Amino acid sequence: MRSSLSLRRVAAVGIVGTALVAGTLPAASAKAPTYKASGTCSQGAAWKIKAKADDGRVEVEFEVDSNRTGQAWAWTLRDNGVKVSSGTSRTVAPSGSFSVERRIANRAGKDTITATATHAASGQKCNLRVVFPG
Repeated sequence: MRSSLSLRRVAAVGIVGTALVAGTLPAASAKAPTYKASGTCSQGAAWKIKAKADDGRVEVEFEVDSNRTGQAWAWTLRDNGVKVSSGTSRTVAPSGSFSVERRIANRAGKDTITATATHAASGQKCNLRVVFPG
């Protein structure tokens, strides 16, 4: 009997000790701040853009939401006026939006990141802008 009681005590101490050690692990590092902006396009579509530091680069993501699926939008992404990416994206269900995500160079100093998106069929244009402090 005495040996089974001792084993229970050892097991209980082991569980408590494990819980104490787990509680002393360092907290996860703080997330990089995200810089965001949003607005409306020339004919009512909505846009949003965000930028954050990512492993020495800048992660940029923007979205245009026209609430209509199947629309083709031509877009261009610029950093301090320098074209860094461009393409055509199509709005998809269920929201009738498209999004673009790119990791771009973190230029010296402040980055003014802009994107333009144009729906040629309607003439609607979106001008997105966010400032990343660098």
